[in-house]
Amino acid sequence: MKAFKKTIEFLNRMKVIDIWGDRNEGLSNDDKEYIDRKKSQNPYGLIGMILGGIAFTFGPQYGFIPVITLIFCIVTFFTFDKEKEDNPWPFYVGIMLSLIGLIMVITGEVHDLIF
Repeated sequence: MKAFKKTIEFLNRMKVIDIWGDRNEGLSNDDKEYIDRKKSQNPYGLIGMILGGIAFTFGPQYGFIPVITLIFCIVTFFTFDKEKEDNPWPFYVGIMLSLIGLIMVITGEVHDLIF
């Protein structure tokens, strides 16, 4: 449990890192305060939703993708903060798409894709 809490703390610290370094460039102090007050989107939810789509699409052929995506979505769901972030639905969508992909692996179903 201690390792799980440390993982969540690490992921929460990684959410606020400015990769490009120009997030607040050219903004006044009032604008920065306004942006900080507004609710934002959790980046892990968006990543989980995209990975859920990949798990749904390619999961029946490669069974490890839905499992990894499901674990990622469930673990990163605990980084969601109701006070600062807008909605948890990308997590729910990612979890559902990965579950559908996992169920398709278990039952042996496959998609008829153009590929």
